[in-house]
Amino acid sequence: MKKVMLAYSGGLDTSVILKWLINKGYEVIAYVADVGQNDDFEAVREKALAIGASSVIIEDLKREFVTDYIFQAVKANAVYEDRYLLGTALARPLIAKKQIEAAIEYGADYVSHGATGKGNDQVRFELAYYALKPDIKVISPWKDAEFLSQFQGRSDMIRYAAGHRIPVKASISKPYSEDDNLMHISHEAGILEDPLYFAGKDILQKMAMPMDAPDKETHISIAFKDGIPVNVTNKDDGTSYSDPLELFIYLNKLGGANGIGLLDMVENRFVGIKSRGIYETPGATILYAAHKDIEGIAMDREVMRLRNMLAPVFAELVYNGFWFSPEMEFLKASMDKSQEVIDGVVHMILYKGNIIIEGRESPSSLYNKELSSMDIEGGFNQADSLGFIRINAIRLMAHHAIMEANKKKVTEDALVG
Repeated sequence: MKKVMLAYSGGLDTSVILKWLINKGYEVIAYVADVGQNDDFEAVREKALAIGASSVIIEDLKREFVTDYIFQAVKANAVYEDRYLLGTALARPLIAKKQIEAAIEYGADYVSHGATGKGNDQVRFELAYYALKPDIKVISPWKDAEFLSQFQGRSDMIRYAAGHRIPVKASISKPYSEDDNLMHISHEAGILEDPLYFAGKDILQKMAMPMDAPDKETHISIAFKDGIPVNVTNKDDGTSYSDPLELFIYLNKLGGANGIGLLDMVENRFVGIKSRGIYETPGATILYAAHKDIEGIAMDREVMRLRNMLAPVFAELVYNGFWFSPEMEFLKASMDKSQEVIDGVVHMILYKGNIIIEGRESPSSLYNKELSSMDIEGGFNQADSLGFIRINAIRLMAHHAIMEANKKKVTEDALVG
């Protein structure tokens, strides 16, 4: 039998696909990646075996997800379309990488996934597959004519699951699609496809609505070394974590309790379709704010200018599925170089969805209080600014002269005409 390594979540799509592949004569191994989703993994294992998987692999990837993917994106200030922190997009290359490693170990010539032909995840999975094992064979059911003739959408899959006694969470009346991991949970599809539909607190799983958060401030500090968070301390009760995974889990807890990290947006998918998504990203939202602040005191102006030009490119590469690409290798090396002296501590207040910066300190500080003071001369000769301004004004004056000459010529031509 032909052997397939299926990226399996235990949800509606991959459960139906697992059964569909078996019915087509494949031996299916279910690969389950634990990236921090709130799942009962033993129940997922039992479900896959009950459907007919020959074996189930469950791999804990949470620590690697934090250190090698989430923290790398924080270092780059990577935000897609100025809003989305890339929670799903960052998990996909890690899952695909481990899935390929499992396929090699188990001798599977095929890999498969449950991503639709309209979305971004199909690109993220398949580009990673081919980058890591160019000769791999990919089965993508949502682009298969036979599969599409049988399943028009989630409602058909729900009915198929019921007919084959496959238990699923989704229902005809509430068919949202959710992607959960340590960094975030996303909600889309179903009634959420109406961009006017307000998804209130009933949908939230990782956080409170800001207006429902406690009427009490939470004071924390976050320490960075080379742009990487190395400690979080709750200054109210002394709780402190330095282990990367524990640190991130604790920030999720604090951010969620204080109503931080909610985003409702319509974004542009790589395939050219607009999509509405609702995201809960509590811990990472705090980290991004702290990281940007420590850079303000420790990063050279021109380095920051260039890095800020590259950050949206980094985010687009992540979003579009090019994590394992030569251009991403180049960008990651550039980001690492930019972070070599981004050290220090940021002090913050968390309150009802807000992140308020109290202050910052850094051994690499480029801030000179006397030099910037309005009250102390501090070695800066203000008269020097006269020549500085005149030099920068040369091109402006030249541009003005050209524009005035053109206006005069147009006027003269009109009079002659």
